Amino acid sequence: MIRISEYDYPLADERIAKYPLAERDHSKLLVYRDGVVSEDLFYNVGDYIAPQSLLVYNNTRVIPARMVFHKDTGARIEVFCLEPLSPRDYQLSLSSTTGCTWKCMIGNLKKWKSGVLSNGVLHAERIATTGNTHEVRFTWDDGNVSFAQLLDMAGELPIPPYLNRDTEESDKTTYQTVYSRIKGSVAAPTAGLHFTEKVLDDLRGRGIQTTELTLHVGAGTFQPVKTEDADEHTMHTEIIAVPRRAIADVRDNIGHIVAVGTTSMRTLESLYFIGEQLRNGSAGEVIHVGQFEPYEGEHPMPVAEALGAILEYLDHTGQETLHAETQIMIKPGYTFRVVEQLITNFHQPKSTLLLLVSAFVGGDWHTIYNYALAHDFRFLSYGDSSILNRRR
Repeated sequence: MIRISEYDYPLADERIAKYPLAERDHSKLLVYRDGVVSEDLFYNVGDYIAPQSLLVYNNTRVIPARMVFHKDTGARIEVFCLEPLSPRDYQLSLSSTTGCTWKCMIGNLKKWKSGVLSNGVLHAERIATTGNTHEVRFTWDDGNVSFAQLLDMAGELPIPPYLNRDTEESDKTTYQTVYSRIKGSVAAPTAGLHFTEKVLDDLRGRGIQTTELTLHVGAGTFQPVKTEDADEHTMHTEIIAVPRRAIADVRDNIGHIVAVGTTSMRTLESLYFIGEQLRNGSAGEVIHVGQFEPYEGEHPMPVAEALGAILEYLDHTGQETLHAETQIMIKPGYTFRVVEQLITNFHQPKSTLLLLVSAFVGGDWHTIYNYALAHDFRFLSYGDSSILNRRR
């Protein structure tokens, strides 16, 4: 049992960064290695990464997923797109010119009992409900424009709820990483917000390689753990896409992998279990890593063999990119197989992301967060950064 109450700390509202710094790479950087904490500025992050390391970042781009519709009565209905259902593929859904269905959250649901809503460019019909989410079918009259284009016209960028403010024009730039390019997230992979082209050039100049993958961040990343036993919390499922080149790069650099953010971490660690499934013949038609799969049974397969199995699978199926789903829960007791260093922001109390950090630093998260609180670090999405070395 993991008591979530043991992963709490006092986070006053004034410690939450409501806006980013004017210069992304001038945020503070906490450095953690073997129980020792120091600090620097983010633009010096290359000083703490060994040459020939492989830096892996998430290239997802946040979409304007929040839309407002009005009934004839004037009632205001907010529809927040979470993930595509039909077509299931993000790119196919966003490029559709004929209609698509998404899993959504709906604000002021009691006012939308039935019927089709319109916001001037899109029509929305609620067709099913599962728990607190809903299937919404979107259609539109102009067959020359895509769903992505219509979102750009009618949607709003969904900044985190804990910022307690409306989205502003500046967020359209500051809430995207400089390397974002694959549309699909409803929340930014915020560890990457500190990077600039200058920082990336500096890293490459030091002999540090870079590669990219895609995990579209869902609203579940903000879902608090409401059960006292963290194991009773249900992790959200997220869709990942990892190019063949990135998988080969990771395989060839095991022992020197730096993950930019928890989304990259979850994807990289999931690759091991995907390879294991493929090698053992247990992968389903939709490749899926379960929440507790890492903790069930023995996992003796070498990492290189697991990653090699993915490359063989891609060769056999003629694919250039691995597409899969992960529900992996990284918590204290997890055995890391891929990632050696993690660049990440400071996370909410009682969150699954704090459990992940604790697992990575051998339970020593208090040392890190106490230092950050005592030294005026800024917290959460627009806050400061850290580079953590895995503690064995």
